[in-house]
Amino acid sequence: MNTESILRMARGAIEERVDREVAAVVDNILDVNTKPDGKRKITLTIEFVPDAEREHIQINASTKTTLVPTNAVHTSMYITADGKGELVIAEATPQIPGQLDMAGKEQTGQKLLKFAAAK
Repeated sequence: MNTESILRMARGAIEERVDREVAAVVDNILDVNTKPDGKRKITLTIEFVPDAEREHIQINASTKTTLVPTNAVHTSMYITADGKGELVIAEATPQIPGQLDMAGKEQTGQKLLKFAAAK
């Protein structure tokens, strides 16, 4: 009698699903935008649904992966006036626009967000 693992049933589809989720976990671990030591989890659920005569069993297999979410992105902004006297929100930059940093790179201009003042 040749016995197999339940993972190789469904023409290998169950095993394939688990392997695909392992690849997703590894990608998440390698993503520099996630917490490196956060726990990841793969849950394999196998349901056995027998018929009334207990002769036939329907097998339903599904996987669920819990990954570490990406890290939050932070920036600072301040309310100021543009050159025309209109209020804008400006993203803070590490240097004054036009100033050179220690590596000799020139700081680009600030990103501005226009908004309508509440009345």
